[in-house]
Amino acid sequence: MAKLKLLVAEFDTPAEIVAAAGKLQSAGYRDYDAHTPFPVHGLDKAMKIKDSRLGWIVLAHGVAGATLGLGMQWWMNGVDYQMLIGGKPYFAYQAFVPVTFALTILLSAFGAVFGMLFLNGLPRWSHPLLAHPGFRRHTDDKFYLSVESVDPKFDATKTRALLEEIGGKRVALLEAP
Repeated sequence: MAKLKLLVAEFDTPAEIVAAAGKLQSAGYRDYDAHTPFPVHGLDKAMKIKDSRLGWIVLAHGVAGATLGLGMQWWMNGVDYQMLIGGKPYFAYQAFVPVTFALTILLSAFGAVFGMLFLNGLPRWSHPLLAHPGFRRHTDDKFYLSVESVDPKFDATKTRALLEEIGGKRVALLEAP
């Protein structure tokens, strides 16, 4: 298997990176990423990023938690170990609300955390970007676009020329160790 390579270009302003991402997208690149110190309005639209599936994962886990909480209590009190206390019905759902709510929230939280890790491809212990000398500034005041070699249109010289043409500064080719 070939080593992962990527080209990284630095940009100074949010407007520059949005315009550059749009030009990369219109040039046919699909496997590239933007690294910014804060959320940049319009960047996801320029990159044509689809809506996240995380909300559906959280919803499914929440429904599973509510079903598990309600079903468990119904089974235990209404079927498995019936106790008639004070003439109350076996399925007194009002008493089941706290446990049902707690399991809904608990499983939703687990779905959010583990779904986010799965969708982001984490944990990833090493990435070539971490070797870039100026990349630490992406958390402070610089904006970066990186194009990975797995992109079908990736060609080191043509992609470098395109990144420089659209305003990228200090374009560097990085390789996975």
